[in-house]
Amino acid sequence: MVLKPSGYEDGLSGVFAALADPTRRAILVQLKHGDATVAELAAPFSMSQPAVSKHLKVLEQAGLISRSQRATARLSHLEAEPLRAAVGWLMDYRAYWAESFDRLDDLLDDLKPDEAKPHEPKSDVPEVDVPEVDVPEVDVPEVDVPEGES
Repeated sequence: MVLKPSGYEDGLSGVFAALADPTRRAILVQLKHGDATVAELAAPFSMSQPAVSKHLKVLEQAGLISRSQRATARLSHLEAEPLRAAVGWLMDYRAYWAESFDRLDDLLDDLKPDEAKPHEPKSDVPEVDVPEVDVPEVDVPEVDVPEGES
C-alpha cells in the first residue's frame, strides 16, 4: 500500500517514473527535433519496434508524448507541459538546497580559525591576475655515477 501525502500529484509520479528509464529519456531527446514514427525512434536502439512501442506507451500514459495518425504512419509528438511541471517541482527543492548550502558555508566559515579565514583584499591594492605558464618537460639523460662518488 502506497501512502500519498496531501497535495500529492499522481501525474508527477508518472512523469518521474517514465523519465527513470534511459531509453525513454533518449526517445524524448529524439522527439525534440520533431514528430517521428516508431521505426524512426527505434533506429538508434538495438531493440525491436514492439519493445520501443512499449516505451512509447509508458511515455504516452505519463502525458509526455501524444500519438497521431498520418496516412499509414503513427507519429509520436513531444508534449512539454508535464516536463514543465516536473521542473517546477524540482526548482522548489533547488532553492531549499541552495539555502542549506549557504547556511553550511556560513557555519564552516565560523568554525575556521581566524588565520585560516580568507582575508578581504585591501581596496587600495589592486589584484593582479598572473597567467599560468606552461613549462615544457625536458628529458634529462641519466648519468652513471660510479659507486662511492655520489
